[in-house]
Amino acid sequence: MAIYIKGKGNISPQQTWGDSPLLETPVLANGNRFACVEPDYTQFMDVRQLRRMSRILKMGVASGSMALKDAGITVPDGIITGTSYGCLEDTGIFLSKMISNVEHALNPTPFIQSTHNTIGSQIALLLQCQGYNQTYTQRAFSFENALLDALMELQETPAQYFLVGAADEITDTSHAIQQRFGIFTDEHHAGAINGEGVAYFVLSGEKSSQDKVSIHSLATFYNADETALNNGVHQFLADANLKAADIDLLLMGTQGDASEEAVLQSTAGSLFPSSAKGHFKHLSGEYPTATAFAVWLAARMIETQTVPESVSIGKANRPLQRVLIFNSYFGKYHSLILLEAC
Repeated sequence: MAIYIKGKGNISPQQTWGDSPLLETPVLANGNRFACVEPDYTQFMDVRQLRRMSRILKMGVASGSMALKDAGITVPDGIITGTSYGCLEDTGIFLSKMISNVEHALNPTPFIQSTHNTIGSQIALLLQCQGYNQTYTQRAFSFENALLDALMELQETPAQYFLVGAADEITDTSHAIQQRFGIFTDEHHAGAINGEGVAYFVLSGEKSSQDKVSIHSLATFYNADETALNNGVHQFLADANLKAADIDLLLMGTQGDASEEAVLQSTAGSLFPSSAKGHFKHLSGEYPTATAFAVWLAARMIETQTVPESVSIGKANRPLQRVLIFNSYFGKYHSLILLEAC
């Protein structure tokens, strides 16, 4: 069953909010850390509320507000969020205070606001949304599981409107810790660029004449070798009643480390020889819920029927009816998300 994208909101390292054309002037990462281009939050929230919010909460509320405004919806029937790291800034504050105060007289507020479900809860409080509210935190499958939940909910009750999205941030502490793993690009080796972003979508199971893009299906594969991944992609296409040649654009989540993405590259090359190819993580950076950025990008490309030069590897020589997002997170987490033009 397809679900329809009614509205979108995205805060990312690119200019993805406002009225500017799609990736007209792409921003390139300087170093191995890619921070978001943030809007003026006072257009979404009261100044007094902003003072009590961490950065990721501001981004979450703003992108959710963008999606609801785009859809013409005031209050959704439910809110579903995927996040791998949760609110890292407040987590860091709480842990640092725990050390400096020797575990005495700790302020509980950073701890309360550090939990993964704070983002979805904050949006619900501001909207006075008392409907279904769920947060998924399964590392690089967090957004995919949020989408899967929405698919199942809307299959049962198509007339509902759900605000579905994902959020992950970088802090100085988290970046320093992750750098110790040697996973980011530096002068010694190629690797990923540490990224962040928040994207929300208003989704419904009921189609209208204004709808331009639907999310058709998704699948995840954990720790799959090339054979298992090939078989999984074949089964995914068969379940969607499609052949590989029906995919107009394959949008790949390649991160810059050939050893980590070898299985994805091999599978993409052998199974989709006739599909145009594109990539997105040089625009968003690598983070567990980067597929939310990819869904926003794929939806915008289908709407505008354009593939920006900064995305395209091989020119798309036919209309974009179907875009398949094929993501790899450090070679262990693979996912497929199929978007179609309405």
